[in-house]
Formats: sequence, C-alpha cells, structure tokens
Amino acid sequence: MIVEVPTLDDPRLDAYARLTDVQLRNRLEPEKGVFVAESDKVIRRALAGGMQPLSLLMEPKWLPLMRPVIDHVAQRFPSVPVFVVPHAELERLTGFELTRGALGAFRRPALPTVAEACAQARRVAVLEDITNHTNVGAIFRSAAALGIDAVLVTPACYDPLYRRAVRVSMGTVFQVPWTRIGDVDAAQARPTQPQAARRQSDGRTAQPRPTQPQAASWAESGIPLLHELGFKTAALALADDAIPLDDPRLAAEERLALVLGTEGDGLSPATIARCDYTVRIPMHHGVDSLNVAAASAVAFWELRAR
Repeated sequence: MIVEVPTLDDPRLDAYARLTDVQLRNRLEPEKGVFVAESDKVIRRALAGGMQPLSLLMEPKWLPLMRPVIDHVAQRFPSVPVFVVPHAELERLTGFELTRGALGAFRRPALPTVAEACAQARRVAVLEDITNHTNVGAIFRSAAALGIDAVLVTPACYDPLYRRAVRVSMGTVFQVPWTRIGDVDAAQARPTQPQAARRQSDGRTAQPRPTQPQAASWAESGIPLLHELGFKTAALALADDAIPLDDPRLAAEERLALVLGTEGDGLSPATIARCDYTVRIPMHHGVDSLNVAAASAVAFWELRAR
C-alpha cells in the first residue's frame, strides 16, 4: 500500500524521525516494541527471519528496486503502508545513507529462553556488557559466518536490535538465534546516569542516552545454567594462567560457550573465576589484545564445531 507523505513531520513517521532507540525498545511493554532496519538486504533478511513489518519508508527513486520487497509485504501483510517521502525530506534523517534504499519498521520479536535458543547449539557466544553498537553488530556478522549457533547477551550489553547494530550486522541478527542471559530485571532496576543531550547534524537535539549499568552478576546464575545445558565455558581474557586458543582441549569440547567482554575493562573477575577455561589469543610484536569484534572472529573460526 503506497502512501505518499510530503514531510517527515507526519506523526506516522515517528519511528523513523523522532523516537530514540530506547523509546522504540519499549521495555515497559515489550510486545509494543519496534526496531528499524536499513537497506534492501537487511529488510529482506528481517522478513526471511520472520519479523513482522509495521511500515517501510523510502524516496520515489527506490520504488523500482524495492518492488519485489513491496510486493512480498503486500501479499503477506496487506495493511502495511509503504511511505514514500521526497528526497529532501529523507536527507533530514541523521545517519541515513540514501544509497541504502529504504528503511523498515518492524515489531520486536519475543525472545526465546536460553534453553530454547541453545537447544541445537554446539557453539555459542556470550557477550558480557559490550557497550558499543558497532562491535555488537560485527560480532553477530562473524557469528553467522563462522558457525556460531546462538548468541547470548547479558543484561547490560547493548541491544542487538538497535539500529546501528542491525545495520553493521547486515541483518545476520535475524539469522542467528539470540536471547538475554542473566537477571534482566535487576540490571534495568539499577540507576543509570544520563549523558548530556547531543546536537545532531540536522539541528535536532537527540535524547540523552543513559550509560549502561555496571557489570551485572549474570554469571552467578548464567554460567550454572550453561553447565546444566551441557556447555563448558571459556572466558577470553588476558591472564597469566590462560591457555592458548588452539589448545586441543577446547576443540574437543562437544558444547562450548565463548564468553567475550567489553572493550577496556574486559570480562569481570567474577565471570572469569566461574568459567571452566580462561583463553587467550597468542599475539606477536608486543600487541596485547585485539578489538573484541576482531577477537570474536578469530575465536569463532578456531573453535568452530567440526
């Protein structure tokens, strides 16, 4: 259903133009939460992954390219509007590259339990409090490409369905099963300290983004749960007693969970202490570590299920 809209000021475009990622997530009523996908490829992967579209947004020149997607949506979801906005209006959307073709607003799916997400898994990744959307998205892309069967994110880890994380993942966040592990309610209840409001390039003021809670004690219940599901746990960390990534004991594990920490601080000592292995990637030329996204790709490849 093509709907021409002359201006972004139309309230039907709030999900694209005015609501922050935090507002879209809607923690109080998760069944009403929304996420935004960018580009033809990512929208296609969202649809293939069973995501429910609420609307699409594009400028007129992208209608021919997007016609297969539009027809697919019209057939399965006939009431979903395709908003067509003038080029000059789309330029007002900060961070939207016109070459990506389109945006899509989707209903957030209900997350599975950890047991459900890991039911068929031999290799899983656990992301502890990673507070960078680009890293989260890049890890999901590596997970999909390199044989990781599921991703578990701790309560304070950035949301895999934030717009930038979805974009960087190239839609693979819809291909790899994922869910939260740990006490989400406790993490959300801890107070956060808001940052100052930021001025966007189009002159609008972005809503302040709260800082993430400090590292949660997700491991207290999460690692025993992984053990119950048959997983051994391997913490990627710089430690004197860490074993190298190519240690044959790791590859021999039938089910293995790789635990990755945030930039700078790394994994919490409590998490490392609870894991079955502490693992390091051997380095050269005095380099002590890799970016967490790069480290994840190396670890996923080396420890993939064979």
